[in-house]
Amino acid sequence: MDNTVTWFEVATDDPDGAERFYGGLFGWTFTPGGGDVMDYRMVSPAGGGPPAGGLFNTKGEFPAHAVFHVQVADVEAACARAESLGGKVVTKVIDDGAGTDFAYLQDTSGNKFGVFRRRD
Repeated sequence: MDNTVTWFEVATDDPDGAERFYGGLFGWTFTPGGGDVMDYRMVSPAGGGPPAGGLFNTKGEFPAHAVFHVQVADVEAACARAESLGGKVVTKVIDDGAGTDFAYLQDTSGNKFGVFRRRD
């Protein structure tokens, strides 16, 4: 699955409103997820197929966004390659405490996207 879009995330300070919006628009359902790490809700698309996703409660601490995530073999290497191609590393988290390394990157046009690797 490396180098494939396998995850998407919607971040908002109004997760209940986002659930109503995306649930009504696409038929998505939501279940609690993320454990003690954060208020994160898992998204199940109508029909149950990929990609999977999550709804992140920013609590006003981060800007709202919708972003896709690409699974990679090595987050550090993906960050370095993105920078060598003219992109930028926005945020890099190695070991989020829940078994995932991830980074938010920007492409050369300023579009934000994520890369991640599960360690389990």
